[in-house]
Amino acid sequence: MDIRITTKETMGRIHRNIYGHFSEHLGRCIYGGYCVEKDSDIPNQDGIRLDIVEALKKIKIPVLRWPGGCFADEYHWMDGIGPRGKRPRMVNTHWGGVVEDNSFGTHEFMALCNLLGCEPYICGNLGSGTVQEMSQWIEYMTFDGVSPMADLRRENGQEKPWPLMYFGVGNENWGCGGNMTPDYYADLYRRYATYCRNYSGNTLYKIACGPSTDDYNWTEVMMKKTTKPCCGSSMDGLSLHYYTVPGDEWEHKGPATGFDEKEWFITLQKALYMDELIAKHSAIMDRYDPDKKVALIVDEWGTWYDVEPGTNPGFLYQQNTLRDALVTALTLHIFHDHNDRVRMANIAQTVNVLQAMILTEGDQMLLTPTYHVFEMFTPHHDADRLAIEYDAGQYVMDDTEIPQVSASASAKDDSIFITLVNLSHQDRAEISIGLDGDYRFNAGRILTARSLDAHNTFDQPDALQPTVFNSIKKAEQGFTATIPPASVVTLTFQ
Repeated sequence: MDIRITTKETMGRIHRNIYGHFSEHLGRCIYGGYCVEKDSDIPNQDGIRLDIVEALKKIKIPVLRWPGGCFADEYHWMDGIGPRGKRPRMVNTHWGGVVEDNSFGTHEFMALCNLLGCEPYICGNLGSGTVQEMSQWIEYMTFDGVSPMADLRRENGQEKPWPLMYFGVGNENWGCGGNMTPDYYADLYRRYATYCRNYSGNTLYKIACGPSTDDYNWTEVMMKKTTKPCCGSSMDGLSLHYYTVPGDEWEHKGPATGFDEKEWFITLQKALYMDELIAKHSAIMDRYDPDKKVALIVDEWGTWYDVEPGTNPGFLYQQNTLRDALVTALTLHIFHDHNDRVRMANIAQTVNVLQAMILTEGDQMLLTPTYHVFEMFTPHHDADRLAIEYDAGQYVMDDTEIPQVSASASAKDDSIFITLVNLSHQDRAEISIGLDGDYRFNAGRILTARSLDAHNTFDQPDALQPTVFNSIKKAEQGFTATIPPASVVTLTFQ
């Protein structure tokens, strides 16, 4: 297979925010994940677990979406401020029917983002909340003057407002956020967004609820009704949600481990569907927004399997294997390829839920294969995407064909960074890499294993992690590399 990279032709910036994350009040993501008791033996800062913070800082987490998800459209923010012991308790009706004590609210989330050094992305309650409630939340967080909301924030210990750019006006309003039609939601969006004010020099980047998977009519309606500025209600971003589910039904999604080669293939095939979805939604957006001012924000994506045996089905706790690592790399490559329109994405979810970066059990913490891909890909953050041409080869099973290899390349700080994925579970890929310049190979890493469901456990937390890749040689016209089956490889040239 030949890969040809034109280093002098750039294709725009790969925005670091496509490496964003999502954390909802769901299962053990917040409580039992980020949060512990202040007097816990686990090192923490005001209840925020510091080993998780340090791990996420190593992958340069750029943006974190909160409080949901479906939880967002039943969340009333005033329940999550003030003395923690006096905050009202509620039932988390979407996720397990457990009691939510609201001890993690606006102040705690902003403190977490400050520790992580990332941008906050807050999703407001349009489904069950009022226009006034959403407007006052923004005023509470961002206004530096004298007003009831700003004064209330000061009373609760935050003198200065927080900087807040990203604000979602509702979540999944076609489903758990109200079961709305696109026309109805578009009208509500214009109304609610009008009252999402810019205070004290803070400018909001308003993100509208977009489609689920292939609901192209939703995108059509939203672009038609909300792209023209009207009273400050126009949108800056439109969300898209798509989960990779290998099973034929949501009730039978398939196991996270112990799957066979066919399930491996189907999962990767379904992950590749993200490319078609983005292309088709982008084509609709292009008709109304040819200058691409409105971003497509893929703020929920990732794998979704059956929960681990013996765990609460409402907590969505699943293991994370080599298969998830390849889904991650493939999806990030797709985001790179659409960097003109996709400018943020948020994998679901950061800790202990769905395709998590981190799993915890008491004081133990482990990093998943998905985490390792995010760490391996950090050189792509805010780099210039390079033009790349290659023969992807064929990976065939039961008369169905998908590409064997996926590749992406970027340039930053006089370095060329190439990432490669070999989807095949059994065939290696012999690759010839051509660069239009005099470059030397600097470093390589690989994530792979003999077992397709290789994963880390609390007994063996480092069973699967990146190692040095050196199966590369200088050739007369560039370099040649041998990529093992079922692997993710990174190559750096200078």
